[in-house]
Amino acid sequence: QVQVAESGGGLVQPGDSLRLSCAASGSRLDSYAIGWFRRAPGKNLESVLCVGRSNDDNFHAESVEGRFTISRDSAKNVVYLQMNSLKPEDTAVYYCAAGDFTSGVQMCLVAPLTKDNWGQGTQVTVSS
Repeated sequence: QVQVAESGGGLVQPGDSLRLSCAASGSRLDSYAIGWFRRAPGKNLESVLCVGRSNDDNFHAESVEGRFTISRDSAKNVVYLQMNSLKPEDTAVYYCAAGDFTSGVQMCLVAPLTKDNWGQGTQVTVSS
C-alpha cells in the first residue's frame, strides 16, 4: 500500500509560480496513476490534473490548461505539480493521490469517490 504526502504549498501573488511535491513511501509511484485534486473554500472537490500509469491518457481541468503540469522523478519517488501563472481562483487545499488505474481519466473520475491513497493536503493561497 502506497502512502503519499504533499508539500510545497504557501502564499503567493497572482502570476507567480509554485511547485507542489507528492512524496511516496511503501511503494513505487511508477506503478500508479497519479492525480492532483483541490478543494477551494466553500466548493466541491475538483480534479485538477491526472496522469496514467504510463504517463498517458491524461486529464486536466479546463481551468488549468496551459498552466499546470505533472512530472515524475522516479529516482526520488516523487511527483510534482508545477503551477504557473497562478490566479486567486487557484486558492485551495491541494491533494495528491495514487491510484491503481491505467489511465489518468480513470484516476480523475474514480479516485475522488474511493479516496484511497490520498495525502493530507497542502494549502495554496494566491492573493495580492
